[in-house]
Amino acid sequence: MWRREHLDCAEPPPARRKETVIEVSSSQETKPKVKGRKALYIAIITIIAWLAIGGVSGPVFSKISTVQENDNSAFLPESAESTIASDVIVKFQDQSAELLPTLILLEGAVGPTSDPALFAKINEYAQTLPEKVLPESGKKLSTYFAPGIPLAVIPSADGKATLINFQINSVLAGESIGEEQALPLLIKFIREDVKKTFEEGTEVDAYVTGAGGILADLFNAFGSIDTTLFLTTLGVVSIILILVYRSPLLWLIPLFNAVFALTFATFIVYHLAKNDIIDLNGQTQGILDVLVLGAATDYALLLISRYREELHNHQSRYQAMAIAWRGTVEPILASGGTVIAGLMVLLLSDLSSNRGLGPVGSIGIACAMLAALTFLPAALVLLGRWIFWPKVPKFDHADEKLSGLWAKIGSLVDRKPRQIGIATALGLVIFAGFSFSLNTSGVAQTEVFTSKQDSVIGLERLGLHFPSGEGTPVEIVVKEDRVARASAALLALDDVATVTPVTVRDLATGAPTETPKVVEGTVLLNAILEIPADSGEAKDLIPTIRETVKAVDPTAL
Repeated sequence: MWRREHLDCAEPPPARRKETVIEVSSSQETKPKVKGRKALYIAIITIIAWLAIGGVSGPVFSKISTVQENDNSAFLPESAESTIASDVIVKFQDQSAELLPTLILLEGAVGPTSDPALFAKINEYAQTLPEKVLPESGKKLSTYFAPGIPLAVIPSADGKATLINFQINSVLAGESIGEEQALPLLIKFIREDVKKTFEEGTEVDAYVTGAGGILADLFNAFGSIDTTLFLTTLGVVSIILILVYRSPLLWLIPLFNAVFALTFATFIVYHLAKNDIIDLNGQTQGILDVLVLGAATDYALLLISRYREELHNHQSRYQAMAIAWRGTVEPILASGGTVIAGLMVLLLSDLSSNRGLGPVGSIGIACAMLAALTFLPAALVLLGRWIFWPKVPKFDHADEKLSGLWAKIGSLVDRKPRQIGIATALGLVIFAGFSFSLNTSGVAQTEVFTSKQDSVIGLERLGLHFPSGEGTPVEIVVKEDRVARASAALLALDDVATVTPVTVRDLATGAPTETPKVVEGTVLLNAILEIPADSGEAKDLIPTIRETVKAVDPTAL
């Protein structure tokens, strides 16, 4: 009896046990709510921060082309003889700026004997052209022309064409007018004006060509290529995302993520290039667009896949994202870091264009990683599970890791790693063997366009009446006492039409005299070729020209 009463007294009161259980349960339910609220605030702040970045960076996106450097020196090694020569040639010019030889070709009965009145009109036009005003800047065209060098009118020997030869100051023509560079606007104005003046009501054809005309068309082509390339890449990425997710809404999130990353990268690159910290050209900008959009999409695919899996295992989307983020941050950082390390090796390149691509591409990858690890998870947790509609992941502990094509491929590699490794290595070796057939000789500058440009047609027509290399002479620097011998040796070569020294100009008229201009004991020779200066034949002729001149003057450039 005593033992039973004792045991009854030893049992804890039932009501107290129930109260204890309730307290524990209440504590467990409250904890996720606190974490969820904190994660919600962080996500909102992150989205606001990226919207602010987009608002500041967006306007710069359309101005990135204004800080590009697409001149030939950007694509030449610093140690190349032509690069060294260009630094010396600047000393022969009346101003420090580089000059762009530009030609207006008038084709038809425009010679002094075939139509004296029209030829006189051409001379008058050459005198008045510098006084015309460029509407976009409100400045006279003479502002952009090389000072002290008058426009030269040159009739062809057959009387069927006439050239107006003038020099454009590349520094002034490279300045920005609004969101465009001055050179394309300048050439466009001259082209429209000369066609209006000479083509209307006549049988005369007018073209604006030479280095200035071609470069202006290249600027326009790069501008349209950038837009086309960006939109095409964006379209391809959108199609991939739609096919992968089969959702009408989910694909928009990684797409916005990629655009935010590209906008931020462009903002950084723009200011670095504007302050001459890095080199940027149209080619590098195009690569940046594709690189960032592609990398940001790859990182998004990885994070969203892990997030979808964790939503099956966790009721809280914040907890699911936290686990997914921790599982993907290392692979993303490792992948991006590897790419950045590879890109930075380009800093060792002798080409300015390649050196610029290193930091530009690295900035793009860094922005892609930053957006994928901040904006993307914040947007996903704010939108919730419904963004995956129609295939909304439920809290059911379903395991999708071992289903699908890639899971089967992964299982195959896991079962037969040695065989798969050997087969892959052999495949890579076979494909690498085709690299020996790679042709890196490049293409002529006039062949980079997808459609016939006015400058290209003008060069082709130029070769029918003048030496084809009239607008782009080969420039050679020789010692003053070797000029005669070097000129004679050059004229003995096939495809060299004329060789003339740069002469001193009359101080009153600006017209050239017969006295060669001597700078530090050297003279600059202009060799006009019978063949187009950017053709493969001309490229093969350059080594012969160098050997011929160096045989006369070993210090020649």
